[in-house]
Amino acid sequence: MSFLFYFFQSPWGAPVLAPAPCSLADVMSEQLARQLHEEGSPFPEIPDTDLDLTCAPEGDTSSDLMLAQMLQMEFDREFDTQLRREEKKFNGDSKVSISFENYRMVHPYEDSDSSEDEVDWQDTRHDPYRADKPTTTPKKGFVGKGKNITTKHDEDICGRKNTARMDNFAPEVQVGDGIGMDLKLSNQVYNALKRHCHTEQRRSARLHEKKEHSTAEQAVDPRTRLLMYKMVNAGILENINGCISTGKESVVFHANGGSFEEKIVPEECVLKVFKTTLNEFKNRDKYIKDDYRFKNRFSKLNPRKIIRLWAEKEMHNLTRIKKAGIPCPEVVILKKHILVMSFIGKDHVPAPKLKDAILSSEDMKKAYYQVLNMMQRLYQDCNLVHADLSEYNMLWHDGQVWFIDVSQSIEPTHPHGLEFLFRDCRNVATFFQKAGVAEALSVFELFNTVSGLQINSDNEADFLAQIEALEKRNEDHVQKSGKKIFMDTSEDRLYDRPDHFCCYL
Repeated sequence: MSFLFYFFQSPWGAPVLAPAPCSLADVMSEQLARQLHEEGSPFPEIPDTDLDLTCAPEGDTSSDLMLAQMLQMEFDREFDTQLRREEKKFNGDSKVSISFENYRMVHPYEDSDSSEDEVDWQDTRHDPYRADKPTTTPKKGFVGKGKNITTKHDEDICGRKNTARMDNFAPEVQVGDGIGMDLKLSNQVYNALKRHCHTEQRRSARLHEKKEHSTAEQAVDPRTRLLMYKMVNAGILENINGCISTGKESVVFHANGGSFEEKIVPEECVLKVFKTTLNEFKNRDKYIKDDYRFKNRFSKLNPRKIIRLWAEKEMHNLTRIKKAGIPCPEVVILKKHILVMSFIGKDHVPAPKLKDAILSSEDMKKAYYQVLNMMQRLYQDCNLVHADLSEYNMLWHDGQVWFIDVSQSIEPTHPHGLEFLFRDCRNVATFFQKAGVAEALSVFELFNTVSGLQINSDNEADFLAQIEALEKRNEDHVQKSGKKIFMDTSEDRLYDRPDHFCCYL
């Protein structure tokens, strides 16, 4: 110890003499200890003031227990104040707040002096207005003796117990507030409510899952959004501006084009995002499962693959229609269930549908003859039937009618191809006749003009019966010989034709 003492002294200073030894009595003397403390204290003594550092009333401080309780009370008060600030900061202006009540240090001697506006919580653990817990039977299952015995199966006890169990239902189930009321629920009612609660929870989970993994109206799921971002990052699109149209099978977005594999993309494009939910057209598999181009690839068990097949089908149909010179959107690229096409319109304003276009009588007559010519070329040159042709799927742009939405288009060899063609003719004839076009053909004349068949009937039921008979004969002949035929209705004869289904007389 002497070594350490001299180690910290200056080597050029005067030697420090060791302190004189003192007795044990002097060391234990309180007076000597106080004197040494005053001499060695570097801080001046703080004068005594009347400042009350504690919020607790003055009391007897001679007891160590009382001092400990007062200090603990002050500590608890500071902890609760800090907790209150954290709670207010956490909840903010939210309508749904979270209480830190269970973490508070409630002291029996605490007498809060805070104002009411600062206290936004309530200690409900000692709420005098809280309803008492329902009386339950003891663990042995019964109370009382003899005739006054009450078992756990008592109607009143079970009713109160069922009411208390309702608090365990999911938060979204509104069970009401029964404070102060002696409510009883029978087992039958409680079980029905419990089953309903579980059913609603499963339904809510399914809806949430469906919303997260499907393309809904004016919205896309994360997978689709990622595909759209990749197109922008690859330079195919400059940007995606927003939704311009929604339908039963797809959502259409407007975008500015970029470049793709040294090919200039149109300045204005549309992204047709096929919905990955099949609710709207689960029954529309008849358009694709009987189409020989996709028949072997059709899978009813995988909805996402069906959607991709649907998008691919529209791409092939648009390519065939564009090659024939019929006005329609030009395909840019296909990525899974997103089809990028040229935009029919100008300056972000889409061309109006034929139904919404305001046309003069001359323009309407011009539009009719254009539609008639396009239907003939679609059937004869493209070997396609639109299958959903109406004033809603035709646009009017630059004095010309444009065909859109050809994802469901099929070839005449389809088992229901002629039926779909008749439906298209009925829609077109009805629209132009109501529009006041005097030259508009009837549905029967329009069908014969487009198809080249000569079915003689003015009755729709008889006309459809002949169409179905013709389709049935062709289907039977294809199954037997593998050849496609057509029928001369004037002489009721069948002709073998390997290249076309409905040839012209």
